[in-house]
Amino acid sequence: LPTPPARLPYVPHVSPMALLGKVTATTFALERPRCVFDGHADASDAVWLAVAFANASAAFRNPLSPAEVPPYKQLPTARSYMTLETAAAAYSCSTPSSPRVVLRVGSDTACRDQGRQDPCNGPLPSPGPYRVKFLLMGCRGPKAETRWSEPILLRRAVSPSTIEPAPARRGSAVVVIASLLASLGAVLATAVLGALGAKVWGSLCHRDLGTGAFTRRSYRTHHIPPALPQPPRPGCGCSPPGLCSSAPQPPAPC
Repeated sequence: LPTPPARLPYVPHVSPMALLGKVTATTFALERPRCVFDGHADASDAVWLAVAFANASAAFRNPLSPAEVPPYKQLPTARSYMTLETAAAAYSCSTPSSPRVVLRVGSDTACRDQGRQDPCNGPLPSPGPYRVKFLLMGCRGPKAETRWSEPILLRRAVSPSTIEPAPARRGSAVVVIASLLASLGAVLATAVLGALGAKVWGSLCHRDLGTGAFTRRSYRTHHIPPALPQPPRPGCGCSPPGLCSSAPQPPAPC
């Protein structure tokens, strides 16, 4: 009989970091099992992730070789599958790893269109819940395994029939408060506009047209009729210059 795999105390869990989309309707992000398989893995070994419905994890049986790994497309019938095959050296303590690097289960949307039998990391078909565990596989079968995770429940999509088309009716207290705030805003706006108008009007009334010391006086004008046209002044003709005067006289004969 094959040697049973070593039981490791590590429990897989969803990453504790604040990530966008850490748990969605079809995926979830796991923390990487770093330093978990040191002392059990060789350079040629690989680490797999077993995914099963929570009520089917107890019935899961480890495959004896990579050829017996249950594929993703059998999840609806077999209730479990294996995915995310990774070299064991990638999880060792000697390999640098960023704490923000996670393992996203269900991220490969192309798996639904693939008819191949090889492992695939396809979207999860329902909210679950699911349980997962890591399995160290060698050329002769499983060598070590972690414990199963706690149940992981995915987000549920909201049904269009449950979306309220109109907002809920507000209470009478909310309506009264909103009316008071609107009235107060109108009063404040009127006061501000009135103050600005008074200030502008005062500045226009006190604006000087000349110097500041100029005092306006009142002048009374009289009506002055326009000057009447004067007849042209007659020429003196051949009279001596002394005989010409300003009074009109008949022309003297030459």
